[in-house]
Amino acid sequence: MATITLQSNEIHTNGDVPAMGSNAPDFSLTTKELADVSLADYAGKKKIISIVPSLDTPTCQLSTKKLNEYAKSHPDTVILVVSADLPFAMSRFCGDEGLENVVTLSMMRDRNFAKDYGVLIGDGPLKGITARALISLDENNNVKTSELVAEIADEPDYETALAAL
Repeated sequence: MATITLQSNEIHTNGDVPAMGSNAPDFSLTTKELADVSLADYAGKKKIISIVPSLDTPTCQLSTKKLNEYAKSHPDTVILVVSADLPFAMSRFCGDEGLENVVTLSMMRDRNFAKDYGVLIGDGPLKGITARALISLDENNNVKTSELVAEIADEPDYETALAAL
C-alpha cells in the first residue's frame, strides 16, 4: 500500500506501482470502440501509460494534452491514457480537444488493471478509482520509469518518463 494525498489529506492505494526493471503486468482494458485490448496489442512499441483519476478534471486534461503533443513527433511510442471514465466520455473529451495521438482506455469492464498496477484508491472520497501515475515501458514491456504522483492534483514528471524512452 502506498500513501498519497488529495488536497493534503492522506489516502491510500492498494499496492505499489510496478518497479523499474520489472515486466509490466498485462491488462484487459476497453477502447473507445468498445474493444478489449491488452499489452500485446501494442507489441513492439515503446509505451507511456498515463494513469489518471478522470479526464473530467483539469490536471488529467492538461496531462493528456501534453502527452498528445509529445506523441505527434514520436510515432514509435504509443501513449495510453487509462482511467475509470467510460469510453464515450474519454472519446468526447479527445474529440472536443482535437487529441488524436493518444489512446484512451477504460477500466469499465475490469478493475484488475488498477489493482495490478497498485493504483486503486482504497479510501477517501476517490475510493474505487485510480491514483495518478506515469509509467514508461520499452518495446518489450520492461518498466523504464514508474511514478506514483504524491499529490493527486499535481502533474507527473513527464521529462523523466519521456527521456527514459
